[in-house]
Order: sequence, then C-alpha cells, then structure tokens
Amino acid sequence: MATRMSAPSQIPTPIVARVSLAAWQHNFALLKAAAPQSRFLAVIKANAYGHGAIEAAQTLAGADAFGVARLGEGVELRAAGVTKPIVLMEGVFSSTELALALRYELDLVVHDETQVVMLEERARTAGAGVDAPRVVWLKLDTGMSRLGFAPDRARNAAERLRALPMVGELRVMTHFACADEAESAMTGKQLARFDSAIKEITSASSLRDSLASCHAGLANSAAILQFPSTHRDWVRAGIALYGSSPIVGRSAEFLGLKPVMTLSSRVIALRELSPGQSVGYGASWRASRRSRIATVAAGYADGLLRSLPSGAPVLVAGRRALLVGRLSMDMITVDVTDLHDVLVGSEVVLWGEGLPVDEVAAAAGTIAYELLCAVTRRVAFQYL
Repeated sequence: MATRMSAPSQIPTPIVARVSLAAWQHNFALLKAAAPQSRFLAVIKANAYGHGAIEAAQTLAGADAFGVARLGEGVELRAAGVTKPIVLMEGVFSSTELALALRYELDLVVHDETQVVMLEERARTAGAGVDAPRVVWLKLDTGMSRLGFAPDRARNAAERLRALPMVGELRVMTHFACADEAESAMTGKQLARFDSAIKEITSASSLRDSLASCHAGLANSAAILQFPSTHRDWVRAGIALYGSSPIVGRSAEFLGLKPVMTLSSRVIALRELSPGQSVGYGASWRASRRSRIATVAAGYADGLLRSLPSGAPVLVAGRRALLVGRLSMDMITVDVTDLHDVLVGSEVVLWGEGLPVDEVAAAAGTIAYELLCAVTRRVAFQYL
C-alpha cells in the first residue's frame, strides 16, 4: 500500500525572488512626498504586480486605500485581515459579485450603464438598510477609451448613483493614457475634459452638496511624478511603487526609485565551446571564439520571457554578462568567457539590484509590468 508523503514547508530551489520591504517603503514615501496634499491609493492588483498582495498591504500600511482589479483579489486581502479601504477598480460584473463585494466591504468603481442598473436593482430587491453605505467611484472616459462614462453622460449616472442608499460617498475618477510621455498633449486634454465634466456634474442641485469637494482621483505613477496639476484629492500609484520607471526616457534610478524585487538564480553547469559550436535549441547562437558558457537554472516556467534574445543582460557574480542561445523552460545559457572566477553555484541576477527590470524588459521587447507579473509560483519568495 502506498504511503502519502508530506512535503517539507521549505523546499530548496536555486531561483529566488528577494523582495525588499525597505525599498517598497522608500518608493511609497517618495511618491507620497511628490503629492503631499493628496490621499494615496496603492495599486496592488495582480498579486501586487507579482510581489505578493498581502505582503504589499502590510508593508504599505500608510496608504489610505488599496486598489485591485478583481473581486477575488479583494476577498483575499480581507481574508488576510486587511481592514483598509479596498477599491475594485473594474467594479463587479454580476449581481452575485455585487453581493459579495458588499459583504466584504469593498468599494466599487462604476464605469458602465449595466453596473448602474445592477446597483439600482440591488437597492429595489434588497430593501432599505440591508447594505451598509459604501464608497462608489464614478469613472469617466476622458480619452483612454476602455472604461468609463462619456463626460456628457456622467451627470445622469452620478444622479442615479447618489440616489441609492448603498452609496455613502460618491467620488469621480479617470485614467490617463499618455502620462508617461512628458511631451504628449493628451494629458492636458484629458484633464480639461475631466474638469469640464466635474463642473457639469456639480451643477446639479442634487449633487452640489455631496460632491462639493469632488473627491476626484486622476494621477497614476507617471502623473504623480511629472504632472503636479493632476494631483487632486486622490492619487493612485502602481508600477513606481515596485521600483520601475513610469516615465519614458527616465530611469528608475534618475527618479529616485529603488527596485523592490531582485530575481536571482545560480549557475548549475559550465561548458567550454570551440569556435563554431552552438548552444541551446535551434542552434541559434554559435561561438565566434573559444567560449565558456554558464548554464543557469531559470526559464520561462519561472516567468522569464522566451522573447529574451541573445545579448540580453544578466549579472553573474556581480558583473554583467550576456545571455546566449534560446531561452528554454528551465534554463538559460550565458557567455562568461571574460569572467574568469565564475563557478558552479555562482549567483546570477536576472533583474533587480544592479540590473534594472526596465532594461531587461526592453531587451525582451516588452515592459517591466509583464516581467514582474509573470513570475511563477515555482520561484521562492523571500521578504527582507
């Protein structure tokens, strides 16, 4: 008869994501200082961009609220004991989700007519006093063209929401499309559309008192750092909290941001290649000289992107080296010919301290968000 064996709580693995709580707190403080008059919503959706949502909520406890995309993310935080306001930034998509969101005391973003109808139906069927009043954010589409009411429909939506007993406080928000581009005129245009819509909304006698201070939220990470005119009652920061630059052409280091995640692994084998020998699937890279190649335990099953090409940077024993050959599920190969003291067991930093995730993402033809969110559960996380 087979015996079921229990796994140890900590199984050694060569690939580790070290998450610096001090760097997290530093980035939070920097962003807070950039918008000192605004309340702060820390965006920790997608498992805090791959860093751990529960740990993010604990580390960023100074935030006034947390933003998530999906209901399950909010419920997970509540189950972990997080008591701060949690905003469902996509809202809810069914009456069942609405009931759960209210049960777990989550604040709602309303961006579509169907969501207004859903709340009105809930108010009709649940009865007065059943649902405790919640904060509701009315989202306006000022140019992103994904979610939100057109500005000329915002007043009607606001009046209907304000009339519902479950809406304790109504706030207004939008999202910038080009705040990462300093020279783009789009941000100014969106801001003007937003301000015009707010003026129209507050012209309604039924809304004037409840929205007198507007409680507006606009600025994302990029806007916080380079468009002070967008700072209103609330700002919301995402990628900059994690140490990646939100601004085109400016490095995280230049902005004073520190990397929160350092993803590293180890050399597990070394090979000597003669000129003309290839390495990896497809024989896509061949040595042009006598070369020393390190095989590293890291691949797309850990969250690296297969699009990382030969020539992408890594750090081996603290020094730069280049990836060669095709990235595979569990391994990459690195040219360490000029690094004479590399051994089996030497540390390899894939991104983080000493190697910006933005640089690695650029080599893969993507952005840091994708790399950070792609890190899989096979990677061991250490919170330092």
